[in-house]
Order: sequence, then structure tokens, then C-alpha cells
Amino acid sequence: MQTSRLLAVVDTEASPVDGGHSRYNDDPLQQLLEVVNQSDNAFIVGGPDTRITFANAGFTSMFGYTLDEVLGRTVSACLTGPHTDMQAVERIKRELRQTGGGRADILLYTKAGRPLWVSVVANPLFDADGAFTGVVGVLADITQTKMHEVLQYKLLHAMAEELPLPQLMDLVCREVEHIAPEVAASILAVDAQGQLQALAAPSLPVEFSNAITGVSIGAGVGSCGTAAWRGEPVTVTDIATDPLWAPYKDLILPHGLVACWSSPIMAHDGRVLGTFAFYYRTQRGPDALHQRLVDVSLHLCALAMEREESRAHIHHLAFYDALTSLPNRKLLRTKAERAVSEAQRAQEPLALLFINIDRFKHVNEEQGHGAGDVLLSEIANRLSQEVRGRDLVGRQAGDEFVAVLTDCSTEQAAAAAERLLAAIAAPVELPSGVSVHPNASVGVAMFPEDGQDFDTLLREADLAMRQAKHDGRGCLRFFNDAMNRRTLERLSLEAALREALRLGQLHLHYQPQVSGSAGSVLYGVEALARWEHPQLGPVSPDQFIPLAEECGLIDELTRWGLGEACRQMADWRARGVAVPRVAVNVSARNFQNPGLPALVAELLRQHGLQPQDLTLEMTESVVMDTTEGVPATIEAVQALGVHLSLDDFGTGYSSLGYLHRLPIHELKLDKSFVQDLADNAAARALTNTVLRIGDGLDLTVVAEGVETLMQAEFLTSRGCRVLQGYLYARPLPADGLEQWLAARHADAGP
Repeated sequence: MQTSRLLAVVDTEASPVDGGHSRYNDDPLQQLLEVVNQSDNAFIVGGPDTRITFANAGFTSMFGYTLDEVLGRTVSACLTGPHTDMQAVERIKRELRQTGGGRADILLYTKAGRPLWVSVVANPLFDADGAFTGVVGVLADITQTKMHEVLQYKLLHAMAEELPLPQLMDLVCREVEHIAPEVAASILAVDAQGQLQALAAPSLPVEFSNAITGVSIGAGVGSCGTAAWRGEPVTVTDIATDPLWAPYKDLILPHGLVACWSSPIMAHDGRVLGTFAFYYRTQRGPDALHQRLVDVSLHLCALAMEREESRAHIHHLAFYDALTSLPNRKLLRTKAERAVSEAQRAQEPLALLFINIDRFKHVNEEQGHGAGDVLLSEIANRLSQEVRGRDLVGRQAGDEFVAVLTDCSTEQAAAAAERLLAAIAAPVELPSGVSVHPNASVGVAMFPEDGQDFDTLLREADLAMRQAKHDGRGCLRFFNDAMNRRTLERLSLEAALREALRLGQLHLHYQPQVSGSAGSVLYGVEALARWEHPQLGPVSPDQFIPLAEECGLIDELTRWGLGEACRQMADWRARGVAVPRVAVNVSARNFQNPGLPALVAELLRQHGLQPQDLTLEMTESVVMDTTEGVPATIEAVQALGVHLSLDDFGTGYSSLGYLHRLPIHELKLDKSFVQDLADNAAARALTNTVLRIGDGLDLTVVAEGVETLMQAEFLTSRGCRVLQGYLYARPLPADGLEQWLAARHADAGP
């Protein structure tokens, strides 16, 4: 079709101004033009100079111009604006001279200045000779699609670049304001306390954003606070008169903003994360474009804010203790190292406190781990409230906490530690209704005198805390060099003990237990571990046995002791040496090992011994141990036929309530009572009591530490059947015991 013919028909019959209805309804060309006029898309026709010669009704509807207003003008002169990509416009102009024409998505502007994203398809027209005679353009409004595409692309790209949430929200606001210049956009977050927090508002006054930060959402808190509270959009077309804005209108009206439309940003689970608001300079509400903008933006804002929540949650899990919300060991180290560095730079003192809850294990065992968690959470809260805002409190592990007090002298550290101890000691009511009175032991190390780095200070504060435990608990101790020396000695001794067990440097001595008149009958022997160190000389059992319990060697030490005692008994049996039984001390921790009964059974089988050949001595702490499985282990050992003896009876926990339920055969009267029999009435009374208990429960009582005839006579006169002590023999090596037995036999005569 010739361009002139098309334009003539359009001009005379299809002007959008007169409605475009024609008398020539049967004319195909006329029908085509009527369809063009009724299309929502904009159709334009230009001449050889690309100036507009025709525009349909869709053009007028889309851009607001009539044909008369654009006739003779170019598209770029009418429709481009401040954010139009002019390079794309020039590219289309060049492509018009080529077959196929040009196409692009371009931001154009309406007569009112409103931006629209438009898909432009420009097709050139040529005459029969191939000369360029004009252009036909089709423009489709893709604003909604493009808004989503641009906003989503830019926001997701920014999220991939790890931009902070305020910058992401600022990006959304600025992009929206480019598309709709008549609005001022604002994004607020709603925090866990239900308070508004400004995230982005590039076109709002800073003082307004600052003023509403921290305001609690509610039924009458402007557009945003009310929208967040209701969970639905709120439109206020006149801020000056609307009661929702009464408390806040004076903050915004002086800046020329008179209306506000706010929509809640919703999480996928229905929670309100924040609000997205449009402020207007005229009394109005949102139009269709604004609604589309908000629909797109709300989804993207929710995505970014939920991602920020997830990141914050992951960060919290990585750096904060899940139970107490205090910094965990990793974050504690990072912050403490920074605090030490700053103290060093400022040449200021610093205190590191190592805090351990006393007897926390008993709460867990007696009240359950849930009660223990409640106690730890409450103590963590008290510690956090007691220290200054610039100080640091973190959970080191289990029931251990660390506090770092900056710019803190020794005197201030002592006062702070006392305050912490007092705060911890306040009663705590557990879920069961039981009220406990916790205590703690605190060790303090000072920078710079005790150490120049966090690791050193932590180790030394730990040592001081252990000294506080040793000194009676519920107190504080400062680190000193003596503690360090003891620690180094302990570490050296631990290494030596491991070596001794590996090389077989330990051995057993045996102390006789006698009965009968004048101790004439051998009741049995007690096996006692001895250690002769090549350089240190003899090391006391009171030193190396507790050390073995602390450093995890007690099971190995007990296996060795039981094995050696059974081997020796088997040797005596084979050679006819008359030793009725051997007693071996077993640690309370050994009874926490469910494998103990199997070990004992295997040793008896391996050495061909009878169960009654062996007695296991346990302390009262085993009786009071509520660790799961301990009572079953005791029962399983007794079921083997092995005798059980309760050692040091009366010196530890009050176990009378448990005594009748225990499958024991012996009570051992502690030597501290025996040694005071001559001049201590209380010792004599307690001894009589223990002997009566043994008699009443049909238990053999073995008195330890008998050194004088007076002690022996007192005990035997009151029915004590078995005595043990230096009066009869010191602990002897196996061959020494055999010599002692031979000498007694010789003295007895034929």
C-alpha cells in the first residue's frame, strides 16, 4: 500500500478526534483502520522525515496527546524524558533505513510527565523503487512487566553483591521514584519489639525518619504504624485532618507532604516485616501505576528482608550461644582479643574473669537437664545485666562463663567479681517449683601483669578459678605465680604418670587385715598402688590417684590395679600362700563405666580365681552418684559374687539412708576416727555408732589406721572383728608379705 493513500484515508476517515467511525464499513482498509484505532497499543505513522502524520486512539490513551498535538513532530521530541535511553532511540533511527526495522524497550514519558516502559517496534515503508517513504510504529505499554524486570534484576544483583539491607531498600525507593516521580517512597522495618525502624527514605527529611524510628506500631500511629498493626494497606489522603496522623502531622506537613499510602510487607508465614509507603504532595491516593509498583516492590522487599532475617539467624547460630544468647566461644575470643589489643594501645588495665557454677552437675542430675538449662539462662541474664555496657560476657562452655572488663583496675575487678557472685547467688526457681541457691567460683587474671594476650589470661583465670574451687567454692581468687608453678608441676606429673603406666613402673603393696585374738588370723589384704619415679622418687597415692581421675587415666589405672592384684592372688594360690582375699580400691568414676562388671568377670576367669577371692572398695561418693547406670553397675558387680566394701565410712556424704539398700559386705571405719580414740570423746562415740550400724546390718567392720594396743583393745572390746594398721604391718610388696606371713607362722610355733 502507498503511504500517501494510507494517510489520506486516515486523515479523512479515521481521525481519532472524531471517533474514527466511517460510512465505508465494507471497505477492508477502513475496517483495518477501525481495528487500529480500537487497539490498546499505540500506532503511529511517520513520513520520510519520520515526523508523525498519524496516531491512533491507543496513542492518545497511552500518552495523553491528541493527533493535532503531535502532528509534524518526531517521536523523540514528544515522548523522551530525563531517563530515556537516547542511545537506543538513535539506534532505532539508524535501523529504520534497513529491512526489518528496529525494536527496543525504552522508557518514554506521557504528556503529564509520567514514565512508561514501552516496547517499540518500528517498521520502515518503501515504494516500488525501494525508496524510503516513511515508518509505521507500534508501541506497547510494558511498564508492569518492565517494573518487575528492572526492580527484580537490580535488587537481586545487589543482593548477590551482599549489599546491606538499608542500601537494598534505598535502591528500591530510588527506582520506584524514577518510575513515579510524583511520589516519595519510604521503607520501614518492624523489629521484634514491634517498633518501627527506618530502612530507606531517600526523598524524605532525615529528621522525620529519625523521629519515627523506635515508635511502636498501633491502631493510630500514622499510615505506616497503623498498616503494620492491622496487616493491611492504609490510605490517608489528608494528613492534616486524619486522626491517624494527629500525633505526627507536624513532623511531615512542613515539608510539603500532605498524603500517605502505606502497605505492609508480609513474610511468607504471615508476619509483618515492615511497611512500604508513598508520600504525596497533593491530597490524593494511589493510581493504577502506583498500585502496580507497590505490588512488585512488596514481594521484592519481603524477599530481601527475610533473607536478612535468615542471615542474621545464621550469624546468631554461628557466633552466639543458642541457650543463653551470649557470645559463644568463637565470638568471645574475637571480641576479647580486640579488647586486649585496645587495652594495650591505650595502656589501660583489663580484667578477665573465669566463672564456673558450683555443683551445677547436681542440678542436672537431680532436676533434669531442662532445669539446668533454666539455671544457666538465668545466670547468663544476671551476668549480662551486672556488667557495664562496654564490657563483654560470653559462654565459654557448659557451666563456664567469661567476663572481660575493660579499663578495670585490680580493685575494680575485685568489686565487680563480688557483685557477680552476689547476683548469681540469688535464688532461682526451677520449672519443678524447686528453688535453688546457686554459687560460683571466680578466677581473675589481670592485663598486663598476668599476661599480654587472651589465651594466657584465659588460662591463668581458669587456674585461679580452680584455686577458688579448692578453697571452698563460692569465692574469687586472683591468679598468682604459685598457681602457675602448681599447674606446670601437675602437667609434668601427668605426663610422667602416663609414661609410668606405659612402662609398668607402678606396683602394688599389700597391707594385712587381721582378726582373732591379738590379730592372729589373716582376714585378707588391701592392695595399695605405689609409684617410684626414677627422678622424683616415691610419689604419694594421695597425689597421683586424684590426678588420674582429673586427667582421664583412672580407668587405665584401675584396670592395671585389678589385673595386677588378680595375677598376684593367682600366684599365691598356685604356691599355697594362704591369703584369703585381696581388696582393691575402685574409683567412683570407674562405677560410671558400664564395662566394669565385664572387666572383673574376665580377670577372675583369666586368673582362675573365685569371686570371693576379690573385694572391691568404693567410697561413699559412689553411693551418692546419681549418674545413670551407676546403681546397675554396682548390682552387676555384686551379682558376680565379688564382695563390696564401703571405704572411709562416715567421712563423706551422709549415706545412712542408702546403706540398707546397698549390696555391700563391709564397712571400713576411717583411720581419722581410730587415731583420735585416746583423747577424743566424739571419735569414740562415732566409732561406737559405726560398729553398732555394722552389727545391726550384719556387715563386717574393718578398722583402718590401728597403730597402738589401746586402739586395738578399744575396738575389739566393742566387737570390731577386723583391724588394719601399722600395729600389725605396713603395706608390703608381695615378697615382703610372704615373709611377714612366714614370720608369724614361725612365731606361732608347732
